[in-house]
Amino acid sequence: MLERKIALITGASQGIGKCIAEKLGAAGATLAIAALENEALHKASSEYTAKGFRFEAYGVDLSDDKQIDSLVKAVTRDLGPVDILVNNAGIGGPTAPAHEVSPADWDKTLQINLRTPFMLSRAVIPSMIARKSGKIVNMSSIAGKMAYPLRTPYASSKWGLVGLTLTLAQELGPYNIQVNAVCPGPTRTELIDSVIRARAAATGTDFETMSQEYVRATALKRMVLPEEVADLVLFLSSAQSDAITGEAIDISAGYGFRIGD
Repeated sequence: MLERKIALITGASQGIGKCIAEKLGAAGATLAIAALENEALHKASSEYTAKGFRFEAYGVDLSDDKQIDSLVKAVTRDLGPVDILVNNAGIGGPTAPAHEVSPADWDKTLQINLRTPFMLSRAVIPSMIARKSGKIVNMSSIAGKMAYPLRTPYASSKWGLVGLTLTLAQELGPYNIQVNAVCPGPTRTELIDSVIRARAAATGTDFETMSQEYVRATALKRMVLPEEVADLVLFLSSAQSDAITGEAIDISAGYGFRIGD
């Protein structure tokens, strides 16, 4: 499905990003996995090697513009121009009322969750335009479509990512480049566990009660699985989605409907 395609995936050492890398690798893509240089990246690299994937791993601080530019140049040198960019790397940011959020925490959340996808897109777009082909998939969130009290920086970054997606889709459509956003609801990862713990502490409840609140807010009465999100990203990375662009697609188990108890 993705043979001869070069896929750059950020945050590909764990969680949803790791599942995405595995799905795209299994579909034949050559992977450029970018994440912080740490034990998780080394462990993921060992697993990708065991699976027989064609890949290169890049330890990079995605909050550093210079490292982003160097990353794209290195991927192009080592593997070839990027055909698929998956902007998955992100952070949860603080959990607090807006007036208690520090400017530093605001800046850090917007830096990683919004500026980094912009900078990476900016770096790969020229070669995509030259080849009149490309896929950009931005990992937004259901929080990019609704109010999310106590999570102002995170929600703002994810709303912004939807805006970036729709605008890039219009700009790049004439060059046969598709740009879409994926908007997961609560997904069973370590990140959601940390968010739930912080929200429980902020509201004076316990982890289990808060977990049930997140589940109760879904129509399917369960959390999304990382593999399910990765399946959607695989579809948006493939030729099967060539007529789809400028979409922010929910994969949330119906989060927000609150159907029943």
